[in-house]
Amino acid sequence: MHRDRTVGELLREWRRRRRLSQLDLAIQADVSSRHISFVETGRTIPSRRMLLHLAQHLDVPLRERNRLLVAAGYAPAYERRPLEDPQLAQAYEAIQGVLRGHEPFPAVAVDHRWNVLLSNPAMEIFLDGVDPELLKSPVNMMRLGLDPRGFAPRLHNLGQVRAYLLPRLARQAARTGDPELSALHEELRSYGTEDAPPTAGPTDIAMPIRLRHDGVELSFFSTITTFGAAFDITLEEIAIETLFPADATTTAYLRRSAAQLTNR
Repeated sequence: MHRDRTVGELLREWRRRRRLSQLDLAIQADVSSRHISFVETGRTIPSRRMLLHLAQHLDVPLRERNRLLVAAGYAPAYERRPLEDPQLAQAYEAIQGVLRGHEPFPAVAVDHRWNVLLSNPAMEIFLDGVDPELLKSPVNMMRLGLDPRGFAPRLHNLGQVRAYLLPRLARQAARTGDPELSALHEELRSYGTEDAPPTAGPTDIAMPIRLRHDGVELSFFSTITTFGAAFDITLEEIAIETLFPADATTTAYLRRSAAQLTNR
């Protein structure tokens, strides 16, 4: 029979995940290590304020802070609204603005599990030849990029991309404690083992994504944007990836393609 975890057990798990001793956490949070010991062993139930204070110092994601609060007998502190919720209207428009403003270059907004929320038309170049099964909702960008049924076969430097993305996904799974991310990592890791370290080439300024498309090799580097100091779970978990041309050929191709679409 499943037993709900106590707040002490959950807190201890997060402390160990962050590789901190009780003394380390006590020093960071400016509390006594004895108090942390009492909380973890169940001898003391922390106040709501203290629990949020410790969660902040442990960098616990907002959805997991709610779980800590419920385990201690308190109401959740953070809401999780749909992105289309009127209260998120300004944030939704901001995301749309970033995606539109980045055209004719690709940009996509994903949730904490790399499922696509929004994208701009330029992202279509990554979908050429992708198995329709991978395009059923929710569309997962990590799976699109590394699954042999996705655009992985068109990546000229697939080994480099895998060597960068898989450790990143593993770190994210460890940081958040999300079992679905761990399962995704194991799935994607099974698709190949010959990964080349993401070392720089003579003209690279960042690790490129080299994609064969329409008889041309397109080269990109990317940036990730997140919301700062979010109080809503949905917003905290959104990341916007913007891809920039890494060479003049890619810039010219994307601008030409966008102009052709506009003139149709």
